Amino acid sequence: MNELVALFALGLDPLELVVRGTAIYWFLFLLFRFVLRRDGGAMGIADVLLVVLIADASQNAMAGTYQTITDGVILVSTIAGWNHLLDWASFRFPAVRRFVEPAPLALVRNGRLMRSNMRRELVTVEELQSKLREHGLERFDQVKLALMESGGEISVLRKEA
Repeated sequence: MNELVALFALGLDPLELVVRGTAIYWFLFLLFRFVLRRDGGAMGIADVLLVVLIADASQNAMAGTYQTITDGVILVSTIAGWNHLLDWASFRFPAVRRFVEPAPLALVRNGRLMRSNMRRELVTVEELQSKLREHGLERFDQVKLALMESGGEISVLRKEA
């Protein structure tokens, strides 16, 4: 019975777990937001971050890397709490939304490649051509606008005939 109680006792100071979870969440959020924009795929940055961090924190809690299950629960709760707070604040406040989600970035405008934006996002001409083909377009001069969206996908708007 004492062993069962020991599983749920605190092994670390709860404040330390909250500070650790907060520091890692914000470090990884900023990394995803400003460096790894394309790697998020169709999921939002915060969504990918939440999945990765909760998976790791849960694994540590389950495998015994933490002293107790409660340590893992506090860390996972901190990470989920930050994610929920960012989602809520993004919904309520446009300034937060602009910080959390990057604005769409033009890669093609009126048939012209925006090469500096392509370099910034590491998008090749071949990748853009592939996206055009997915939208039934063969040439860049058929494109009104191609955007790198906040989630990393590329959307294409066709010029009117």
